[in-house]
Amino acid sequence: MKAGVVFVALALAAGVSASGQSQDVTWRRQIAPILYKNCTGCHHAGGSGPFSLTTYAEVKRFAGVIGPAVSTRYMPPWLPEPGHGSFQGNRRLGDADLSLIERWIAAGTPEGSGPEPIAPKYAADWQLGPPDLVLEMTAPIKIPASGTDLFTNVILPNPLKGTHWVRAMEIKPGAPRVVHHANVLLDRTASLRRTHPDWQSGIPGMDIDVDAGDAFDPDSHFLFWKPDSTAMVEAAGMPWRLDGGNDLVLNLHLKPSGKPETARARIALYFAAKPATEHPMLLQLEHDAALDIPAGDAAFPVEDSLTLPVAVDVLGVYPHAHYLARRMEAWATLPDGSRRDLILIRDWDIDRQSVYRLAEPLRLPAGTTLHMRYVYDNTADNIHNPHVPPVRVRAGNRSEDEMAHFWLQVLPRPAGGTTELEARQELEAAWMSARLEKSPTDTIALYNLASLALTTGKPARAVELFRQLVASTPAGVQPDPRVLTGFGSALEAAGETGEAENEFKSALAIDPGYTDAAFDLAALEVQDDRLREAEPLLKGGLAHQPQDVEAHRLLAIVYAGERNLTGALAELRSWQTLAPTSADPHRALAQVLAQMGRLPEAIREQQAATGLVPDSASDWNDLAVLEAQSGKKLLAKRDFEHAIALDPGLEAAKVNLSKL
Repeated sequence: MKAGVVFVALALAAGVSASGQSQDVTWRRQIAPILYKNCTGCHHAGGSGPFSLTTYAEVKRFAGVIGPAVSTRYMPPWLPEPGHGSFQGNRRLGDADLSLIERWIAAGTPEGSGPEPIAPKYAADWQLGPPDLVLEMTAPIKIPASGTDLFTNVILPNPLKGTHWVRAMEIKPGAPRVVHHANVLLDRTASLRRTHPDWQSGIPGMDIDVDAGDAFDPDSHFLFWKPDSTAMVEAAGMPWRLDGGNDLVLNLHLKPSGKPETARARIALYFAAKPATEHPMLLQLEHDAALDIPAGDAAFPVEDSLTLPVAVDVLGVYPHAHYLARRMEAWATLPDGSRRDLILIRDWDIDRQSVYRLAEPLRLPAGTTLHMRYVYDNTADNIHNPHVPPVRVRAGNRSEDEMAHFWLQVLPRPAGGTTELEARQELEAAWMSARLEKSPTDTIALYNLASLALTTGKPARAVELFRQLVASTPAGVQPDPRVLTGFGSALEAAGETGEAENEFKSALAIDPGYTDAAFDLAALEVQDDRLREAEPLLKGGLAHQPQDVEAHRLLAIVYAGERNLTGALAELRSWQTLAPTSADPHRALAQVLAQMGRLPEAIREQQAATGLVPDSASDWNDLAVLEAQSGKKLLAKRDFEHAIALDPGLEAAKVNLSKL
């Protein structure tokens, strides 16, 4: 707290006292309810605040700090201006509450009479009680007393099997005074662990990429810790998915504090009883490329916009910049020209940044344009300016650099027969296209657009974009194996299997352990009946990624082709374990068991398939064939007839029934 600010605020409080206003404001009657509602969430024993404010004695002791902090609205930390968006958990004190606190301090902080206020109860360790799972760094990170900002990534493997849905998460960074922020990324393919053998000692860097695998799975939730963060509780029906084999990557930005420090972060997870029923996604407005702020410029603007191709519900927003930002504003212009404010911050403070969840979802129709406008003050008058005297500042990850980011969490709302997945894909494509318009060499936008084109059945467009991406690799730098593998997949989808195989081999030459390239190359070799070549690729890939369903299926095909039915059976069992709701592994198991002469087991597997897909006429026909082979002719007759009833055009069932 700057001395000048304290002096002015204390003078204000003293002035109130001298004015002779009412002295009947007391701790028990008025002040305790205000502080318990707005302050003790951070200011309790073990909380993120520097001292506790849960008892009269504690509040009286710190009254000299509380007065100026609330009078200047430095506390409680709440940056959004009223009237420009309505948010959950609004901690901004109203004028009436401010007046009561000032009068109470001016009156000498009387406790008063009446019932003693009951302070909120806070868990000694985790805010939401005992977690379902706690992940902890194996060793603390050492932060030197001085020097530049540190960026490191800690991998926390998920030890659980199966799929869990996370309804809440709390991050304890270990040393809040040196942690600028902590983001959580989901690495669904353990790609960072595989590419960094020494991952347990931390992976340096701020901007890291993780492999999303084959599924379209954009980021969907705000998963990070900021200086005033509390536990992150997701909205009803919107937990996020955590699969067995996933890694949580804790992306830490650390600042030296003037003395040696250590930080050992922990993450608590709380599971939901049911899967998600709605699937939000994150969008970002940003224009870091425009950040080149001259020293002495008091009003340097940065703007960005994005037109929505589909309707969305806005659920939350997160504005982010560093020390030079002053005014930060975001709004939406609807197709009819009307305006909906998303947020306005007149006096930005990086140490009080937060995610702001809307009190009610804001529906924006298709054709709405999102806008952000940030204004930066790079003068000595900006008390947050880290450079004295001011210097030219550009975009960067260090806290003394700058950023211009505005994130939104939205729920796409499909219309006109469009599926939810198609709406999400359309929204992602619009966002990435907007990024590419600002920066034609944006590799993230190129990669995502190429992957989307491949996913949505546009292989020619995917080949074009991947070719552009490969060509943009700087001279002397090896291409990214992920890009080469994606390029190969696009070429394969376009019918260029020879070129596809070359790209997969090029990816493996750069990174022999890259399982996606190994699996894709093996799939081509299985397709060409080159089983001996495919086998080592599949076995090696499964050693790194044992939960890959398709790899188990392919290896089962290889073993079956080599007449190794025992090996095929083992791979099919693994496939069935990993995909318990799929009928396909049961069908394949039935075939292999029948070839091994184990008809009773084969029948049980085929019955499992009919149980999962009861309307599949072909499954009932296959079951009847197995029953007939085992001598159960009455059962076979019944099931052939059932197959024909389901599909009167199924000739195989008619022929089999006549033979029976």
